[in-house]
Amino acid sequence: MPFIGNQPALSYTSFAKQDFTTSATTSYTLDQPVANANELALFINFVRQEPTTAYTASGTSLTLTSATSASDDMYCVFLGKAVQTVNPPSGSVGASQIVDGSIALGKLSATGTKDATTFLRGDNTFASAGGVNTPAFFAYRTADQSISSGAQTKIQFNNVSIDTDSAFDNTTNYRWTCPAGKGGKYVFFISLKSKTNSNNMLYNVLNVKKNGSVYQGLENNWTGNTGVVRANGISFTFIDEVSAGDYYEGFAEISATSPYIVGNEFSFLKQTRFGAFKIIE
Repeated sequence: MPFIGNQPALSYTSFAKQDFTTSATTSYTLDQPVANANELALFINFVRQEPTTAYTASGTSLTLTSATSASDDMYCVFLGKAVQTVNPPSGSVGASQIVDGSIALGKLSATGTKDATTFLRGDNTFASAGGVNTPAFFAYRTADQSISSGAQTKIQFNNVSIDTDSAFDNTTNYRWTCPAGKGGKYVFFISLKSKTNSNNMLYNVLNVKKNGSVYQGLENNWTGNTGVVRANGISFTFIDEVSAGDYYEGFAEISATSPYIVGNEFSFLKQTRFGAFKIIE
């Protein structure tokens, strides 16, 4: 049917309610005018009253058959007047009413002052929406570490700049152990800078051991090009399903004359490093 003006927003409606301050009387004034008592649902002490028998109504006048007392609780719902609202009532929308994938990234906010971009930047302000990327650690060598040629040697990551759960041992075992209750999927990354002063490096191997056994590794090999290589960098990344108590260590094997693991060759570089963080699931 045609109509004049804006189309009504009928998505959400609610009935108007009026609470009364009672006293020893039969007469009350309504907030909204009505045609008759049938347009009201009247409750006294939470018991619904029968229209025209327990009360009558016309316009803004409400008349009771029996007087109330000051201790009575009385309210009415205007059945003949629905209040239209454009926005859904507070608390009325749940996850099932939202279409999957319909919320844009820019609409996500942790506290009202942090947007989703801030969260993805990694400052952990969006914990209420699924967690944070912890535990996490970042360890590295601060000085060169001499090792024997061709011998697999544990890398002594002697400094830690990030260790959210105090789970990395940088003084004795040089390993990270998953804390209790923190199992899950983790991203690991490790890098090795190896060097010799004789330009005769034949190969270098970088391994990560899990619970004492080689789990991931990578090798560079120049056995057919002797007298060429003096220094090399090697690194890799992997994802693992980690359980509480699992521990991870880095190992290096370098074939050369007097090889060594490079620490901070320059003050701003952490060339031999090891780290991980938990994936939010």
